[in-house]
Amino acid sequence: MFGKSFRCARCFAFAAVFGFAVSGTNAASVWKVSSPGGGTLYLGGSIHALRSQDYPLPAAYNRAFDASTSMALEVDERAVDEASRSIVKAGEYPRNDNLKNHVDPRTYAYLRKLFGLLGILEQKFTRYRPWFLALLLEAPRLHGRSEELGVEHYLIGRAHKNHKQVVGLETAREHAEIFSGLTDKQGEAYLLLEFIPQSEGISSAQIMQAWRKGDVDLVAREFHEAYRDFPSLAVRLLDNRNRNWIPKIEKYLESGEPCFVVVGAAHLGGPNGVIALLKGRGYTVEQL
Repeated sequence: MFGKSFRCARCFAFAAVFGFAVSGTNAASVWKVSSPGGGTLYLGGSIHALRSQDYPLPAAYNRAFDASTSMALEVDERAVDEASRSIVKAGEYPRNDNLKNHVDPRTYAYLRKLFGLLGILEQKFTRYRPWFLALLLEAPRLHGRSEELGVEHYLIGRAHKNHKQVVGLETAREHAEIFSGLTDKQGEAYLLLEFIPQSEGISSAQIMQAWRKGDVDLVAREFHEAYRDFPSLAVRLLDNRNRNWIPKIEKYLESGEPCFVVVGAAHLGGPNGVIALLKGRGYTVEQL
C-alpha cells in the first residue's frame, strides 16, 4: 500500500465528498463569463473522480470546450507530477521523528486500531504525517470511481486530440503547499474529519445531483459545513485559492482568446466562490 507511487495531488477533500452520479436534467456546472470589454471565457465545475456510467458528461462541457482555444485547470499535467513528488517527500517525517509526537494520544490510538484492522504495522504508518495518511486512504474509498474517469482527465484527452494548450492556475509548489503547509493541528483535523463517520449532511447522491444541475452553491455550502469545526481548513482548501486564481482568470478574459477554466465544483459556489468573485468585479456570468 505505502510502497506505491502517490498520484492523488488533485483529489483533495472534495473527492471524498462526491459520491454516486445521477442522471437527468439538461443543466450543468458550466458558465460563460463576459467582460465589459468583450472578453469571454468559460467556467466548468469538476468532479475529480467518476465512474464509466457517469458518462456522457452534460453537453455543456463539450460546448464550452469547443468554443475555447485553451484550457486552464487547477494545475497542469506536468505540475501534477512535480507536486505529487513534493507531497510524498513532505508527507514523511524525518528519521528521528514520527506521528506519535504530533497528534493527540486518542488520535494515535484510533489510527493504530484502524491500521491494525488493515494489517499495516505500526512502524509503517507512523512514518507519515496525518494529512498524508488521509490522502493515502482516500483511494480505497472512491467506491469504484477513478481519476482517470474524472472531468479533467476526459477534457485533457480532448485537448491533446485537438492540440489545445492546457495551463495551470497554480504552480507545482503552490499546489503541494496546500497540504505540506498544514500545521500539526490542521493535519490531524483533516485526517479525523475525513475518516470519522459523520451522520449529518446531505447524501452523496444529492451532491452529485447538485453538480449535474449546476447548483454549486449547495456543493460549496456542504463542503464548508463538513469543516465547520475547523473552518480554517475550508478557507485554505477553497477560499484562499479562489481569490488567488482571480488575477489569472482576468488575464484570460483580457487575452482575446476564449479559455475553458475547469476547477473543482466546490470552488465555484458560495459567497467566496469564483463565480461570486467575478460578479463582484463587474463580469457577467451566465449558466450554459
